[in-house]
Amino acid sequence: MSTTTASGLSHRDRAVLRAVAAGRCVVSGDVGISLLIDGLFYSDQFAGSRFASAGLIATPDSRPGPVQLTPRGHALLEAI
Repeated sequence: MSTTTASGLSHRDRAVLRAVAAGRCVVSGDVGISLLIDGLFYSDQFAGSRFASAGLIATPDSRPGPVQLTPRGHALLEAI
């Protein structure tokens, strides 16, 4: 994800951000930012890092724990 505009997000990216917004996503206790959606590991192992680097999600200090959308993430979802 080289850009953080709404048009730069894939359908899959938008679906993951909607899952985060709905409270269905947590970060695992593993190394890195591995996302679990509805209790299942998300197949794109680098998505959590991409979203966090882009400022779209915030991860908890202690893991495992819930992932939250940042104001920037909310703004992108509203723009879609």
